[in-house]
Amino acid sequence: MGAWYTIGIFVGIGAALGVACTAVLVRLELALLVSAALAAILGYAFSGWEEVVGGAVGAVLGTLGTAPIVAGALRRGGTRGGTAAILLGAAVVIAALAFVPVLGYIEAVAIPLVGLRLRRRAPDRHAGLRTLAKD
Repeated sequence: MGAWYTIGIFVGIGAALGVACTAVLVRLELALLVSAALAAILGYAFSGWEEVVGGAVGAVLGTLGTAPIVAGALRRGGTRGGTAAILLGAAVVIAALAFVPVLGYIEAVAIPLVGLRLRRRAPDRHAGLRTLAKD
């Protein structure tokens, strides 16, 4: 295969690292920094600078796409541990699928699109039943 294949692998692995770091770490900025650094280190250790850039971009896209999912799950009453467990499992699947040609690129684009769609579908905040409790 060519360089496009290995770059795609590292883009997909970076996206998986972004999902995993967003699931485990509390702050979005920290998750962005850690996932991009880990993806860049992996890219540098196993290949060249193209893979470093691809992995870092995939990590940023994976982190930004997963942030609305984590925030929504925690806002709706999900536990941090349960959310992290589900997203860590998803990150393993995302990393495995990155080895399919071109799929790493598709993952890096699809994850932020899913996060954007979920952010748009988020319900408006309202008082709920507390308005009925007034005497």
